[in-house]
Amino acid sequence: MAGHEIRRARPDDYDDLIAVVDNWWGRTVVQNLPRMFLDHFHRTSLVAADEDGISGFLVGFGSPSQPRTAYIHFVAVRPDARKAGLGRTLYDRFFEIARADGRAQVHAITSPANFTSIDFHRSLGFTVVGPVADYNGPGRALITFARAI
Repeated sequence: MAGHEIRRARPDDYDDLIAVVDNWWGRTVVQNLPRMFLDHFHRTSLVAADEDGISGFLVGFGSPSQPRTAYIHFVAVRPDARKAGLGRTLYDRFFEIARADGRAQVHAITSPANFTSIDFHRSLGFTVVGPVADYNGPGRALITFARAI
């Protein structure tokens, strides 16, 4: 993607990502991105940067229980870098990593209220299911996404 360098994440990226994520999302979401994700899944996660610093990131991994499945846990794009294809590029790069790792499908989830995420995943060819009642425990419905790669 023009103007954005995309590279594999490193464990030491965590502090920089967590410093911006609440601002980028417009609400508190740091609890959804514990340090262990970059400690253990940096090889399959991505960080994008431009002349203004970090412009986006994707935290994803191959499922240890489902060898043909990869999972995208968290994605964020800096507000001024949105609508230029960076999110799509991060997903495409993750798909490449997942395929090279022998994965055939990618899964993700979001809140039923996150219409932007639902529309974005639909535009990338994900199957959208839900809300799935009690997905994350009683009263915690979520939308699920799945896509063959």
